[in-house]
Amino acid sequence: MEAMTFNFKLSSARATELLGRALAQTLPAGSGVILYLHGELGAGKTTLVRALLRELGVVGAVKSPTYTLIESYEVAGWNVAHVDLYRLVSQGEVAELALQELLSERSLLLIEWPERAARLPSPDAALSLLYEGAGREAQLVVHTPLGERWLHQLRFDTRLQSYLSNLT
Repeated sequence: MEAMTFNFKLSSARATELLGRALAQTLPAGSGVILYLHGELGAGKTTLVRALLRELGVVGAVKSPTYTLIESYEVAGWNVAHVDLYRLVSQGEVAELALQELLSERSLLLIEWPERAARLPSPDAALSLLYEGAGREAQLVVHTPLGERWLHQLRFDTRLQSYLSNLT
């Protein structure tokens, strides 16, 4: 399958949150959905994940997994694992996380800093958040048919489309 890409600008943290909510609303049912999250420190990866989780129904604290490495949630019929590999220094540490074991029929695996690991489950999609002035440039690349369905739904999400059409 040829990778498909969706690029757009996020002018604010609110826009990043809107993207997170849109990703949650269009989440495809599948056998272990995997999303890689790329971007420098402070680019908005955790902001996006927090909005996605809130949209799925998570209440209470949504913590960054920077120190715990994995934060898990069961919500709306999904088993969600938010993983942050930033602090890992060896491939043995990555292997100890046993990420493959977190995948099931209704699981969502969100992996920040996947480039820090040599062997990870392959993503359905990869989202990069890059600094662009005061805002961000977002690029979503899909790698599987499941990711392709997700991108198709996302591209036709009316709230996201409304936001994108109002950019100047």
